[in-house]
Amino acid sequence: MELRHLRYFVTIVDEGGFTRAAERLHVTQPGLSAQLRQLEKELGLPLLHRGGRRVTLTEAGAAVLPHARAALAAAERAGQVADEFTGLLRGQVRIGLISGATADEFDVAGALAGFHAAHPGITIGLTEDISAEMLAAVLRGELDAALVSLTSDPPDPRLGLQVVLDTPVVAAVAAHAEGYGATLKVRALRGEPLICLPTGTGVRAELEKACAAAGFRAEVAFEAAAPPLLLRLAARGFGIAVVPGLEPEEAAAFGVRAIPLVPEIRGRLALAWNAENSRGPAAAALVTALRAAFAPA
Repeated sequence: MELRHLRYFVTIVDEGGFTRAAERLHVTQPGLSAQLRQLEKELGLPLLHRGGRRVTLTEAGAAVLPHARAALAAAERAGQVADEFTGLLRGQVRIGLISGATADEFDVAGALAGFHAAHPGITIGLTEDISAEMLAAVLRGELDAALVSLTSDPPDPRLGLQVVLDTPVVAAVAAHAEGYGATLKVRALRGEPLICLPTGTGVRAELEKACAAAGFRAEVAFEAAAPPLLLRLAARGFGIAVVPGLEPEEAAAFGVRAIPLVPEIRGRLALAWNAENSRGPAAAALVTALRAAFAPA
């Protein structure tokens, strides 16, 4: 029995038929059929029902399938270990980013370019989502690392975390708005239309927690995943944007004034990875590279 026979069998099942499987494997359909028949002959049992528009598993095929997948996964891991010993890493890594993580202060593109230059055999997949979803994906093994916003709640002990930014959260109001002092008490947000990041982000969770502690429920009138949009809405007078800290020149460029909140709310951005269950040497190399790239100066 050869691994390629198992790979052909699994691909036929995943693609639902011989035609698409042959295209994916870059082999002819008659050749693929012949290889599967050889596997069935070696096992002494038919693995697929070939009638109908889609092939289906026989009872024996259903029993063999998980073992075929396990054998292919084991072979891939063995190859990764061999590559690690020779200094040649291969495979795919997957990274999650919150919106805004590509700002100049986080040179994500530069970090990934450096990683790719050091490990050209590793392909990189990127996804963008809210922090809560990405942290769950890291724990499920669907992401190898993610740049996320944190809440003040204790993190899951299975996560590895490296804080890369810790900044006060501010209230951003239109630059021409009147009636605001040097600071703004959280309780003064009661009844105000608020502009904030979506539920599932660290800043939104901390805002809601602070408002609850002050005895009211935050009234978020507008939400968006991109902080620049929040600031533009505030500049047009749609409400008070609650966003991570802004430098004065940055606030002026957006047409807003940033006012510190009292009591202080903090926004934290962190690199997260699964500390208990790395997917292999490629994922480990990714985490090492990103930790070095985002290490405090």
